[in-house]
Amino acid sequence: MTTKVVTGEVRFSYANVMRPRVNQMNGKDEYSTQVLIPKTDKETVAAIKAAAKAALQAKWGDKVPGKPRNPLRDGDTETKSDGSPLGPEYAGHYFMTVKTSADRKPGVVDAKGRDLIDSDAIVSGDYGRVSLNAYAYDAAGNRGVAFGLNHVMLARKGDQLGGGRSSAASDFGLAAAPAAAGAGAGDMAGDDDW
Repeated sequence: MTTKVVTGEVRFSYANVMRPRVNQMNGKDEYSTQVLIPKTDKETVAAIKAAAKAALQAKWGDKVPGKPRNPLRDGDTETKSDGSPLGPEYAGHYFMTVKTSADRKPGVVDAKGRDLIDSDAIVSGDYGRVSLNAYAYDAAGNRGVAFGLNHVMLARKGDQLGGGRSSAASDFGLAAAPAAAGAGAGDMAGDDDW
């Protein structure tokens, strides 16, 4: 069995895949995102469960201790730490947090395989796929499985979650247009009528 999983289409929440962010629990910079997996994507859910089982067996063999923590959580039943319900985007989904250390930046591409480098290329609410590796842990009395983030593919833009900042084009009632080729100060080269 393999511990590697490449998901079907998921939705990103708390997306920090373009630049690392400090993990408040351990103080370390990390790339991370929550992935919302539709419950209807039985193939991805089965692959995640199989990878988690393989990671447990790799660490403990047939003697898996107690009840290890499962990273896959149910968006229909989980609540926030204050007991309030999760946002409506979690309904009908499983979700889990995936991450990697700041020194292991994930590869990030679009659906055509082109590298994405803009710091806002992927934001919470966008849709894509992720490549993950399951690993078992046993630290400070906590035992379970987590998933490391290998790579991210942006499939399509979605409605931004969390009240993100609007674009300049939308604030001015304009349709966003791609930048003109060669736009910039170099446009005036050879033009002395300025």
